[in-house]
Amino acid sequence: MIRLDDVSKQHGQQILFLDASMAVYKGDRVGLVGPNGSGKSTIFRLVMKQEEPDGGQVHVDRNVTIGHFSQEVGEMAGRSVLAETLAGAGEVSECGAELHELEHAMADPSRMDELDTLVTRFGEVQARFDELGGYALEAKAREILNGLGFAPESIDDDVAKLSGGWKMRVALARILLMKPDALLLDEPTNHLDIESIVWLERFLRDFEGAIVMTSHDRDFMNRLMTKIVEIDGGELTTYSGNYDFYEKQRAIADAQQEAQFARQQAMLAKEEAFIARFKARASHAAQVQSRVKKLEKIEKVEPPRRRKVIEFDFREPARSGEDVAKVESVSKSWGKKTIYTNLDLLVRRRERWCVMGVNGAGKSTLLKLVAGLTNPDVGSVSVGASVKMGYFAQHAMESLEGDESIIENLQTAFPNSNIGTLRTLAGAFGFSGDDTDKRIRVLSGGEKARVALAKMLFDPPNFLVLDEPTNHLDMGTKEILLKALANFEGTMLFVSHDRHFLRALSNRVLEVSPDGVRVYGGGYGEYVEATGREAPGVT
Repeated sequence: MIRLDDVSKQHGQQILFLDASMAVYKGDRVGLVGPNGSGKSTIFRLVMKQEEPDGGQVHVDRNVTIGHFSQEVGEMAGRSVLAETLAGAGEVSECGAELHELEHAMADPSRMDELDTLVTRFGEVQARFDELGGYALEAKAREILNGLGFAPESIDDDVAKLSGGWKMRVALARILLMKPDALLLDEPTNHLDIESIVWLERFLRDFEGAIVMTSHDRDFMNRLMTKIVEIDGGELTTYSGNYDFYEKQRAIADAQQEAQFARQQAMLAKEEAFIARFKARASHAAQVQSRVKKLEKIEKVEPPRRRKVIEFDFREPARSGEDVAKVESVSKSWGKKTIYTNLDLLVRRRERWCVMGVNGAGKSTLLKLVAGLTNPDVGSVSVGASVKMGYFAQHAMESLEGDESIIENLQTAFPNSNIGTLRTLAGAFGFSGDDTDKRIRVLSGGEKARVALAKMLFDPPNFLVLDEPTNHLDMGTKEILLKALANFEGTMLFVSHDRHFLRALSNRVLEVSPDGVRVYGGGYGEYVEATGREAPGVT
């Protein structure tokens, strides 16, 4: 269906692809992986003809329709959420719009002389509209929007009222409604909660066409992908299997290449030592010359391109008291909506509570209550003796502004630390070399999150309250954060939509719902086993 043949592409001085090839066949589930800036989104733009390759060919088979979801959703205003979704559904929405125009034209007395032509055209368009499932389109659109988390009342409301994240969901709904032959999905799980991620996973599992996708959600990739295409050093390498299988195969290939490289280096060193030792001796001239020619003909083995992972030893926090946080008989409302009634919770030292609940159930509100950022209407919230709290939420990144560079920002935060330690800290969160000179004001959301987390963990509190710490983080940075938190000696209360993160870190689950709260001993894995669902609201 889609082929890249010997494609080369350069952006400025950066070579993205050099004679790179890949193929996508009907029914394929292809995951694109590679470091940020390696060219994953560029592949989508090449396929969509938004960019042209510098060399080689990009082929899309005739009559193959493609739905492309990107992180740039464009302007949305002037229509309801439903109308905006229907309007972007490709050919079927175009047929629907034409049918509407033809109905008006046929009812227009001034166009009676065109009636035969209009009726003929109406029949043709109506047949195509019916073939594409147009008469069930609105019901299907509502089903998709509901699956992506929209409340029934918001579906008919003005799309302009939505935040950027919710507009992303509308853009995704439009692409899913298209039912194209191939889906190109660039980070489709960004801005989705766990319920919507599980719904999307099921939707895509039943999708009959091809899928090419980037995602930082390991579970999502593992459950859907049957091929991984890695972008590395300008090359595209295809691996059969899901993301975990790719990682294992990549590690085996690296080990084999490392061993091959080491063997060749040892052989070269031996030959060069012989040449250096006997090159001045006439009796060995023939042998020396023979070995020189041999070395000239040898194809050199390249060392494996290792991803640079900088280790950082995070400090152990001071010990807190046994009772870390206590929520007693708390009631809380926002306007007319009651969030909690008589809520009790005791968080003890070394416990790692993940908070589960559908949208609006009060997950973030609970974290704000514990962090002291909002007060209960009734009841009390207190923290225990010797508790030093660190609170992270998406708004924590809003304070990261100004003309300071990353390294200057870290120096301001930790004036007594040496520059080498702070550069290592930055490197552990993906900022190496000249990256540390980037100005804070130009950083992306993900980059700001990495800076905020680095600052929090450098001098760690003994109680971490984390609201969506993995949002906008790539898989590599998630693994760094996961490793740091796995070895964390303190206490945690957190919300996350990343199932891999939940499974790896939690040892307690608090499920909040309109009916109250339920506590599950054991972590997220035990919660899934006990309830038979991956999140509240998922059946």
